[in-house]
Amino acid sequence: MPAIDDYAARFSEEPGYLNFPSFGPLGDAALEEQRAQAELMTRARFGSIPSMEGEEERVDAAVASLIGFRPDQVAFQPSTSQALMHAMFGVTGGVAASPGEFPSIGYGMARAAEALGVLVPHTITPDHERVTPAVVRDQMASSVVAVAVSLVDYRTGHLIDLEGIRQVIGDRLLIVDAIQGLGVVDAPWAVCDVIVAGGQKWLRAGYGTGFLALSDRAREQLTPVWSGWNAIDDPLADGPVHEIVAPHPSARAFRVGYADPVAQARLAGAVEEVVAVGVGVIRERVLERASAIIAAADEVGLPVGSPRDDAERAGIVVIDPPADELSILTAALHNHGVSTTVRGGRVRLGPHASTSDETIDQLRAALVEYRAGTRV
Repeated sequence: MPAIDDYAARFSEEPGYLNFPSFGPLGDAALEEQRAQAELMTRARFGSIPSMEGEEERVDAAVASLIGFRPDQVAFQPSTSQALMHAMFGVTGGVAASPGEFPSIGYGMARAAEALGVLVPHTITPDHERVTPAVVRDQMASSVVAVAVSLVDYRTGHLIDLEGIRQVIGDRLLIVDAIQGLGVVDAPWAVCDVIVAGGQKWLRAGYGTGFLALSDRAREQLTPVWSGWNAIDDPLADGPVHEIVAPHPSARAFRVGYADPVAQARLAGAVEEVVAVGVGVIRERVLERASAIIAAADEVGLPVGSPRDDAERAGIVVIDPPADELSILTAALHNHGVSTTVRGGRVRLGPHASTSDETIDQLRAALVEYRAGTRV
């Protein structure tokens, strides 16, 4: 098994980068795959095209190995949002979700309800912005057939209790947007019915990479509304099939057309590397770096709004400065080249396994400048 330091050395983001919840800079694995596919597409060497087409099976197998599903339960998608659209358009009945989830969930529910009239949105209002099993249990209507949650809240960094949610929802479908934790959280994926994620954040596979994974129960219950010509068995066995036939009984039913083999290769390479290193090993390093960020905030008296308990967090750290000091803080971060996301009066940071001591030192220097500026 590769050492965590060897894994971290395969990334080369600039010092000061702490914005992984927004985008994870690519590493050698994804770049090598991209270059190899570009070479194939450029030269079109005899016999090379089938190898590009084989990236579909490869990426499905890689993702399956990461989450403990079978390859036939996985379908590559270009984004989390498109995967969620597939799921929401396929549901018949009530779907419960918090309005505070990333809008991909809300838009998927709303568009499906408007277009087909078979999905009925239900609102769950959490306490203190955290979706918990108790909140879901107390607010879930009897007509709800599915519950949609985020593995990690993109605003607060809260890691949801998936096993607790499963216990309170019973046999309802559990739909999980996993983008803010996949690759750095060793979650109990077996309790999920639908898992969607993009690879551009913590997996560091770049844009255009994602997947939809379905339990056997979910595949039986979800209708593949967006289901294209290659969502069937052997669509090119003897040329394209002109007869309109039923979708494939596996997750393949949720394919629409050809996917980008370059994106598939990037995701496959990135996921294969994560599996080789081990999610638990990567998570340990990420939590250590996140703790260093929290300690730096504590040193200057900045309130930390994200969880401190390892069991309740992934890689996101949220700082809640006083409203009249936000501009001073953001200016200090800018002056020291620290990349973060500032929204709604909060500063969101997120390290990865490759986050260096130099980056933490830059953050500390920025926070010292901030504190000096607030004392003028």
